[in-house]
Amino acid sequence: MRKLLAGVVAIGAAVVPALGQAVMVDSALPRYTKVEGVSGTAKSMGSDTMNNLMTLWGEALKKHYPNIKIEIEGKGSSTAPAALIESQAQFGPMSRPMKDSEIDKFEKAFGYKPTGLATAIDCLAVYVHKDNPIKSLTVEQVRQIFSVTGPEMKWGELGLTGAWANQPVTLYGRNSASGTYGYFKEHVLKNSDFKPTVKEQPGSSSVVQAVATDKFGIGYSGIGYKTADVRAVPIAVDNGPAFEANVENAYSGDYPIARYLYVYVNYKPGSQLDPLRREFIRLIYTQEGQEVTIKDGYIPIPADTAREELKKVGITPNF
Repeated sequence: MRKLLAGVVAIGAAVVPALGQAVMVDSALPRYTKVEGVSGTAKSMGSDTMNNLMTLWGEALKKHYPNIKIEIEGKGSSTAPAALIESQAQFGPMSRPMKDSEIDKFEKAFGYKPTGLATAIDCLAVYVHKDNPIKSLTVEQVRQIFSVTGPEMKWGELGLTGAWANQPVTLYGRNSASGTYGYFKEHVLKNSDFKPTVKEQPGSSSVVQAVATDKFGIGYSGIGYKTADVRAVPIAVDNGPAFEANVENAYSGDYPIARYLYVYVNYKPGSQLDPLRREFIRLIYTQEGQEVTIKDGYIPIPADTAREELKKVGITPNF
């Protein structure tokens, strides 16, 4: 991930328990201002990781427009492209970029590509039980742990001693409909298959809950789902230093499995969005919207990025 930290200044820090440090919203982002003519219903279908985010953004918008209705369904990122193509949803949140094949199907249906908006930043965390003493892992070790190309492992092979050494590593992950599954498979497993022993969970919180109740477990999920019963393991590339899943390391690009969280929309270039979609998107890129991002445990988008994203859907930034 490219470096994002430059130019971000505090308007008043908010503490995010998942990240364990003060997170700042860019003071250059505007406050949301209400407009006339916003009504109707919109539906969001896609990422489970972003289920809470979409819900909170919808609730924030509803405070300004009490008569609107935003329906949220989060069964996995892979459900978003089809929902947009079939006009079953107006928003398609995804925790990974759309695949070329998904973009091609959309373009075949409409004659133009879908528009993906980077709305928040996530550290994809590797979780262990809170009592697990492991200090760090390399990306290669994580690949060996989860990939079918790696051996079945015991904690001793990862450096733990004593009572931990002979305990098998139990694996937890997401199902194939999940964007987190897809992102992890591509960027960590280098597109190899997962071990058949990975216990697939229906949602991000389920992965964390499973690791929290299994002393010898390990799993992966977005940082927004971290609880006090698990630890996010610092991750290193090769023999370099290990970096924690935190704000500074996400912005700088040092945490090796940081990612954007996207909202995809059907936007015909040169057109105007309907008022409800326009204002939902506009709210995301305000101080109010990015405070929601922080509230849900994720990392806010800087103003420079927000400006570029708004332009993608024909909204002229006023900041």
